[in-house]
Amino acid sequence: MPPTGDPLARHYRRLLLAYPRAYRRERGEEILGLLLDGAPAGRTRPTRREAADLVRAGLRCRLGRPASRTVGVWAVLTALICGLFSGALAARAAWETSRPQPGRAEFAAAFAEAFPGHRLGEDVSTARALFVIYGQPLSRASLRSLLLGDGGEYQEGVAGGSAAGPMPTSEAETLATAQRRLRDAGWRVYEPTSEVLQTCADPRCDPASQPVETVLTARRGDTVLRATFDDPRTYSSYLFVELQRAAPPAVLPAAVLAGVVGGALAWLVFAWASRRTERRRRAPLLLGITLFLWWAPALLAGPSLARHHLDEPHPNWHPLWEWLGQPTLSLFFLLGLASALVLLLTALTPRRDPRPLTVRLG
Repeated sequence: MPPTGDPLARHYRRLLLAYPRAYRRERGEEILGLLLDGAPAGRTRPTRREAADLVRAGLRCRLGRPASRTVGVWAVLTALICGLFSGALAARAAWETSRPQPGRAEFAAAFAEAFPGHRLGEDVSTARALFVIYGQPLSRASLRSLLLGDGGEYQEGVAGGSAAGPMPTSEAETLATAQRRLRDAGWRVYEPTSEVLQTCADPRCDPASQPVETVLTARRGDTVLRATFDDPRTYSSYLFVELQRAAPPAVLPAAVLAGVVGGALAWLVFAWASRRTERRRRAPLLLGITLFLWWAPALLAGPSLARHHLDEPHPNWHPLWEWLGQPTLSLFFLLGLASALVLLLTALTPRRDPRPLTVRLG
């Protein structure tokens, strides 16, 4: 056995922690002896390549299934999606450090600051929580809507209101004035976007007669303003304004930290379950079902949200869970979670090693 005080031996022992405990117990000293025998005299630390090879081989050994060429891919996919889910959960928790959504007084002040001379209507709505579903805080009564198709209605709360009466100035003048006044008041103003609303499906309709929707977005500190200019011939008001909070600073570091920790733990659990279920035929099927149910919503929602972000300015990005298709497709997540729990229960079940058949003679 190598001397305990040998620095090279200590470094090798730390690297051998990448291997499973049972494997180290059985062959650790043998591997350590071979490494020390092959090391040049006077070396006190392994080379980088040697360290990388030991860690890579140890991690592969943890996955078991030596005949499989794809188990590493499944391990990475599992760790990645679990890391993303962990990050999304931590991001939602970090949102609780935000200030409450704007109240009526704050909204009225922002409206007057951006649109002087325009009268604010009486129907100003304010958010009852940081996140709402159909305007109401999440509750037991709303769980059914959340899980069965209406999860997309779970959004950040906003304070909103419309301008009342006739438009005192032209849309172009109102827009230019709002941009100038917001910049002077310390807001970061983004380039306005315009979209032609196709309200007539008949090919003979004149495109010039279709209403145009223009959106102005600005941010100051943790507050985001969104003003939508509508055609008064189509809508009851020519201007609708929303005010809401941006993601607090704690969201990003919390999501990153939780994502890394959650992904690493998921990889270790996957490796343990993989070794425990090497001879279980249904284990790959359960894993495939789980990953499909978890990855499908993310692959559907991610590209769609990316195009949406490219089409218009976003001073406040959509929350991480929306990029994963949650809670819009939360039923997929729950079914995948059930499949994963069955897989873990399968791994916990003691393995039945075939007993040799004994034949009694005489």
